[in-house]
Formats: sequence, structure tokens, C-alpha cells
Amino acid sequence: MSKINIFSNRSKGDFGYLSSEKKRRILITSILFAVPLLIFFTALLYFHTRLTIWTVVAVVGCLPACKSLVSLIMIFRARPLDASVYKKISQHAGKLTMSYEMYMTFYEKSASIDAFAICGNVVVGYSSDPKINLAFMEQEAQKILRGNGFKVNVKIFTRLEQFLERLDSMNEHKESLEEGIKFHPDEKYPDLSRDELIKHTILAICL
Repeated sequence: MSKINIFSNRSKGDFGYLSSEKKRRILITSILFAVPLLIFFTALLYFHTRLTIWTVVAVVGCLPACKSLVSLIMIFRARPLDASVYKKISQHAGKLTMSYEMYMTFYEKSASIDAFAICGNVVVGYSSDPKINLAFMEQEAQKILRGNGFKVNVKIFTRLEQFLERLDSMNEHKESLEEGIKFHPDEKYPDLSRDELIKHTILAICL
């Protein structure tokens, strides 16, 4: 399911998600570090020595904080989508299922994906990330989607104009792109359409 942000109603895959998610993770990481530090210094002031069980508790308590810090560092590697670019994309999105501001990460490579459009067996993305390895990201995303039962083809553009043209084409031929595709609702997510399930699968491999 989409991850709800405590700072706003932005969910994973929404425009503005990265900015609010960074704030959320900063707050959580700060709290997780503050608690064990408070325990340590309170015990130090009270017992006048570090050699107490509370020092061990504080050290162990730092482990979740360190894990949260790694998560925070990873989210800062992602590239938020420029508002003007989002506006252009939304004007061409039409009735397509869209997902925005993703950081797709695999063991070998990672990259920011500004937007994905989904219709039938066609998944088209746009990335302004100058370091993206297009062939690798397309191949890995397609492999995962097909492994989950979606016989889709994935194409990622680095030129916004080409992406917008493809969105227009997908909207124009939406009925034919969806024609003949059999779909059985997922028991875990009975309310999601096929395109929404594909979006959900994509988001599962993103920050």
C-alpha cells in the first residue's frame, strides 16, 4: 500500500512526496538519536560514571537511529521533481495512471525517475537524472514487473518532449492499449485496477 506521510496527505508516488518524506525522516532520526543520548547523559549525571547498564541500553538504542540515518541519507540522494516540469507532465497525463518522484534502486545501480505512466502493457518513464543507465533500469524494472505477472514493456526517456509526446499517444490509443488484457483482481488489493497494481509494484522497488 502507499506510504502515508505524517506531514501532509502526500503518498509515495505523489508529486511532493520526496520533500515531505525528507522532513519526516529527519524528525524520526532526530528523535531516535535523542532518546538514547538522553538516557546516557541522565545516567551519567546521576551515577557519575559511564560504567552502568544504562550505557549499554543507550548504545543498543542507537542501532535503530543508525538504521534510520542510512534511510535518511538514501532519500537525500533522490531528486525531487521540479514543479514546472510536473505541471507540464500533468497537462499531458490525461486518464493515465501516473507515479512521480521515485528513486529506483537495485544492487548494482540506482537512479531517480521523475515520472512513470502506465496503460495496459505499456510503462513509460521520464528521468532527468544525468547518471541514469537507461538500458539497465528499463531491463530491471521490466524483469520485476514480468516476474509479478505483468507482461509489460518498459521505456524510459531522458528528453521531456519525447515523454510528453508518448503520453499524448498513450491517451489517444488508450482503449486499444487495454484491449484484450485479462485481469483478475489481487486478493490483497481488491480495490486496485491492473494499472494501479503495476504502479504499486513499481513503488515497491523505490524509496
